[in-house]
Amino acid sequence: MYLVQTQVVTIIALVLFAAAMIGIGFYSWHKTQTIEGFLLGGREIGAWVSAFAYGTSYFSAVIFVGYAGKHGWDIGIGSLWIGVGNAVLGCFLAWKLLAKRTRNITHTLSAKTLPEFFEGRYASRQMKIIAALIIFIFLVPYSAAVYKGLGSMFNAVFPNVDTSVWMLIMALLTAVYLMLGGYVAAAYADMVQGIIMIIGVIAMVIAVVNTDSVGGFAEFWSRLGAVTDNGDGITGAQLTNIWGGDSFKFLCMNILLTSFGTWGLPQMVSKYYAVKDEKSIKSATVISTLFALIIGVGAYFVGSVSRLVLNNTLPASGHDGVIPAVLTTALNANLFTVIILAVILVLLLSASMSTLVSVVLSSASAISVDLMPEIKKNYSPKTQLYTTRILCIAFVILSYIFATQNISIIVNIMSFSWGVVSGCFIGPYVWGISSKKITRMGAWAGIVCGFLAIAIPTVVISITDGFATASGQAATMGVIAMAVSLVVVPIVSKFTPKFDDKHIDKVFNR
Repeated sequence: MYLVQTQVVTIIALVLFAAAMIGIGFYSWHKTQTIEGFLLGGREIGAWVSAFAYGTSYFSAVIFVGYAGKHGWDIGIGSLWIGVGNAVLGCFLAWKLLAKRTRNITHTLSAKTLPEFFEGRYASRQMKIIAALIIFIFLVPYSAAVYKGLGSMFNAVFPNVDTSVWMLIMALLTAVYLMLGGYVAAAYADMVQGIIMIIGVIAMVIAVVNTDSVGGFAEFWSRLGAVTDNGDGITGAQLTNIWGGDSFKFLCMNILLTSFGTWGLPQMVSKYYAVKDEKSIKSATVISTLFALIIGVGAYFVGSVSRLVLNNTLPASGHDGVIPAVLTTALNANLFTVIILAVILVLLLSASMSTLVSVVLSSASAISVDLMPEIKKNYSPKTQLYTTRILCIAFVILSYIFATQNISIIVNIMSFSWGVVSGCFIGPYVWGISSKKITRMGAWAGIVCGFLAIAIPTVVISITDGFATASGQAATMGVIAMAVSLVVVPIVSKFTPKFDDKHIDKVFNR
């Protein structure tokens, strides 16, 4: 009876949600008749919408099903620092240091994408092309991880429906409203989705912590501390260590990857391009930080008490099944908890779709805006807009196909994608908006060295110890790649030819 109720309520919630998203797409159609309108909403997006667009793109189902499930289970309470780090470093500090400069320079250069920024800042068409290829190639597995995270959750509620069916439904819904309304539809949808996410996370935390096995906020700490080793070497002492215990180094690597990684991801950087004015940037900084704090800490808290809900037994599907199992176990008491579960499922759908839309826009524009003009002459703006819409659909299909393949766990897929893309771009981008002394060769060094910092260790470890071992080091390699990129760019720039004053004056609008 419980399962039938859950399925009926969930289907009703999904139909209402899908209708709202498609409605937003039609509403936004008239605002996306130019390529700048389609990709950036005409650069007139206000503070609240910008903040929610950033936050919902940051957190997808992967944080719940992948990161919170795995790290909460293995690390315990210490994993909450990842959520705090994401809020402080990935949101507050990023907006504070990057948003205003990025908005100003991209306006000056009329850059709509990160590759276009590279072309304008470093006067290099080749850099634009390489950046576009990196985005298109490595964001496919990123979006595939989003699909897989959502599919795992819905499969727990609809066990007789194949996971690929849910991924296909998500793909179709995303393609329809994105093709109709572009960034405007995505931004307004993100506002709705962000509100759903906040309500869902708060409801999830309250529902899970008040189960008999957790015992409420008064009991969960002592019960977590009493957990015994089930054969994986983890006890209550580890789970209640606020600094992560034996996993301290691993914890730090994941905080750095998931926080600073956003600084170099094109789908996150593009949010700064579209902000209406500097006043909106100040407000969006605070709003996005609070949003990230609620979502991140809430997700990792549920993951950290998952052993109590599941009687210290890892699901058969492994870490990817932790959060789905927690929710279906905890929310099976009555119709009220069934409704909460339905809200949480829509929350995961919202989080996933907003992230996927951002990735799709970045990837499609990498081809239509950055690559096609280099191949096809007389490439009109109308054709460019039409091509971008078609490519959005194509990228959604590619990501879906990739997600249906039998690939290792979600966390590792996401970590590799974040590491490669951000490792290549973070140095040239951050230094490019911050310093007038950065050279073209310095930027190239950052891209190449950032890529090699992940590619070489991955190949070597895969040959010697297998790909599974290499994937376990994805977070560490990603952090190293970002650090290498940030360090190499200014060093190489110091010893290579500088741009003339005319170019620098143009870029920085002096």
